[in-house]
Amino acid sequence: MSIYVGNLSYTATQEDLEAVFAEYGSVKQVYLPVDRETGRKRGFGFVEMSSDAEEDAAIADLDGAEWMGRQLKVNKARPREAMGGGNHRYSRNR
Repeated sequence: MSIYVGNLSYTATQEDLEAVFAEYGSVKQVYLPVDRETGRKRGFGFVEMSSDAEEDAAIADLDGAEWMGRQLKVNKARPREAMGGGNHRYSRNR
C-alpha cells in the first residue's frame, strides 16, 4: 500500500518528500506525477514505505500539517479506478 500526499507545493522535489517521510521510517519509493502536456508537477504525489506501521505514523502526523507553505492532505492511497465505461447507449447491437 502507498500513501497519497496532496496539496504539495509545485516546487517540492522527490528528495524533499523523501526527507520528510524518512523521519517515520524507511522510504521505498516516492513518485511525483507530472502533467503530460506542460511537464509541470501536478501538486500531489505518492510515497511507499517499508511497513504499514510506518505509513500509519506518517499519515497521523502529517495529515493537515503545514509544509512549504501549504497544508498537506495525507492518507492511504486508493487503487486507481479503471478508465472507460463510456456511454453504452450507442451500441451497434440495437
